[in-house]
Amino acid sequence: MQGTVDGFSYGLVTPVVAYLMACLGGALGLRCTTRSMLVSNSWRPGWLALGSAAIGSGIWTMHFIAMMGFKVKQAPIHYDKAITFASLGVAIVMVGIGIFIVGYKGARGTALMTGGAITGLGIASMHYLGMAGMRFNGKLEYNTVTVAVSVVIAVAAATAALWAAGQVRGFLWSVGASLIMGLAVTGMHYTGMAALSVHLHSTASPSSGDSPASLLAPMMIGPLAFLLLAGVVVLFDPLMVMGKPAWTPAEHKPGVPARELVSHATSRRPTLRPRRHAEHSSHTPQNH
Repeated sequence: MQGTVDGFSYGLVTPVVAYLMACLGGALGLRCTTRSMLVSNSWRPGWLALGSAAIGSGIWTMHFIAMMGFKVKQAPIHYDKAITFASLGVAIVMVGIGIFIVGYKGARGTALMTGGAITGLGIASMHYLGMAGMRFNGKLEYNTVTVAVSVVIAVAAATAALWAAGQVRGFLWSVGASLIMGLAVTGMHYTGMAALSVHLHSTASPSSGDSPASLLAPMMIGPLAFLLLAGVVVLFDPLMVMGKPAWTPAEHKPGVPARELVSHATSRRPTLRPRRHAEHSSHTPQNH
């Protein structure tokens, strides 16, 4: 039996709040990625790890806020806690891999394409793994073409967001990148939900797992508390806000070969040897 699906049972409240959460996580995460490009290699892993956790927490929270508005009218929905929180780990790990690639190799060329693809796939993996944690008296089926479109949206928008974060052009530039990242997550989410169809079983059977209400408290408290702490780091670090260091060693900038630094340094040295030679030769006749 075909189930009747309502993805907006609370109207525009859940989509708007979900989008804002995705933008918040993206803003903090991409700002940390930008910050990592302004420090030495010893501090870079910490900033990149913080950015990965912020983006992962943001998109995971966005997903389940949006799922609060999803209902199947003929069957109550429950969630498997282990799979639900496993999707959070997948999001943080895969987004982290993409961000670390861009953080160390630079936001251009092959590194950008690879980092954006892995980040986008991380967003998609989190979504579909979270959907796999749903428990109800039926099964989910997906349209393959629409699922592929949702993954392409996630990869394309994530790549654009990482490119913008790698430009190191100040706070407003990263805000724009976070809006793109939020678009990647919400666009991918609702495109994936459009690919969904629900088929109910003819015989009723009790479904196991936790209800959305019981998952709401830990879902909101944990990731939101982390995002709050990450936001405090952003607010109290002037380099995070301005996006410009007082002095950045050139050797720590990604994409600057060491041999170019040597050539620039040697080209700027004044040539004093010919001058001393000239002075010596001018005094030679007087000595004789």
